[in-house]
Amino acid sequence: MNAMKIISVNVGQPTALQVGQRTAVSGIRKHPVPGRVQVGEKGLEGDHVLNRRYHGGPDQAVYVYTREDYDHWTELLGRALEPGAFGENVLISGAESAEVRVGERFLLGAVEIEVTAPRLPCSTLGARMEDAGFVKRFKAARRPGFYARVLQSGDIGRGDPVTRTPAPDGAPTIGELFDADFAKSHDPAELRAWLTFPLGKRQRKEVEKWLAKAEG
Repeated sequence: MNAMKIISVNVGQPTALQVGQRTAVSGIRKHPVPGRVQVGEKGLEGDHVLNRRYHGGPDQAVYVYTREDYDHWTELLGRALEPGAFGENVLISGAESAEVRVGERFLLGAVEIEVTAPRLPCSTLGARMEDAGFVKRFKAARRPGFYARVLQSGDIGRGDPVTRTPAPDGAPTIGELFDADFAKSHDPAELRAWLTFPLGKRQRKEVEKWLAKAEG
């Protein structure tokens, strides 16, 4: 197996997108950056996150996607997508995002991150892909990428090695949390177990909401 590494580091500037009948300004259009990029608790230097209600913050400081997930989209769409197409900050090789677990840690060069939640599709993603139906395709593909908090700041760049540290036993996978967001019902025991792991703040609130409904 090839060693894991960073394929690209991507940041985005505010740009206008046509989202349905409205125009929105978003930082989802991200592009590879040459050289080194500083990463801290709030994310990547030079990156812009405009919708703070659903994106950004310490528990979603870095959004990671994988080359293996890109390979799937290349086969599905019949064309290759450029790094940053999904709005990810870091593209790495050597993982399938749905199989990654909350609490796993990745050492990206000298920067350590901890997995907190899956990315969920939204209309902005559809606008970015210029395909109103892309949200459904993203859901069906079940390759969401993952958000992470920064445990150790530093700088990263293309080609840096990536080291993966397993999550505690029983931690939910990114795929399980992604599926749960679209499920009509949930297992209370499973949800209570998930709450014992280091979920992101927004993800924790969702799980707590599902639990309250399941126990209702």
